[in-house]
Amino acid sequence: EKITIVSSKPQTTRNRITGILSRGEDQFVFLDTPGMHAPRTKLGKYMVGAVEHTIGQTDGAIVVVEPEPRVGDIERDILRRLSASGTPIILVINKTDRSNAVRIAETIAAYSEEFELDAVVPTSAVRGKGVDEVLGEAEKFLSEGPWFFPGDISTDQTERRLVSETIREKMLRLLSDEVPHGTAVEITKFSERDDGIIDIDATIYCEKQSHKGIIIGKHGEML
Repeated sequence: EKITIVSSKPQTTRNRITGILSRGEDQFVFLDTPGMHAPRTKLGKYMVGAVEHTIGQTDGAIVVVEPEPRVGDIERDILRRLSASGTPIILVINKTDRSNAVRIAETIAAYSEEFELDAVVPTSAVRGKGVDEVLGEAEKFLSEGPWFFPGDISTDQTERRLVSETIREKMLRLLSDEVPHGTAVEITKFSERDDGIIDIDATIYCEKQSHKGIIIGKHGEML
């Protein structure tokens, strides 16, 4: 089930998103935070604040990096924060389908030399490779107790939020780099008819007047 938007552009996730996986007697609650970065705007500061607020509040952290044989400044910062809080760390090296064994091994060595990691899992999320291994490692962080959520839900996000984020996803895919990051979407109407059709009205806010015409497009084609 789709619970979060996907984009090739950085800083796509703006709020902390909860994903819930219930299987057998186990329930995993994943908190997907915005990516850590050097903020240049109030929105950026808000997003980084969401990351900082989450650190230290979880039973474990899954840090996703790409196969680069060095530790980046941002990755080093967040790993230091996690280590200082005593949070167990699973390092996930994603996009292995675009790399090779030597580069992946060098990436593992670079991170392992600097940080104490509880597990390192190479993955290719787009191909589903290594995902079960990540869950297997995360399972070690589970503890006895009641479930936090009903077993039949996969996120705590409302349908309104999912719709507004889906609209924003299309803007991220279709518009030039700078435009989508200065937009927000508000759902002003969300009602279901007897035949199951849902009527939705959405307002798109943009940062600059010049962006308005780009979002609408010639004769409304982009909308």
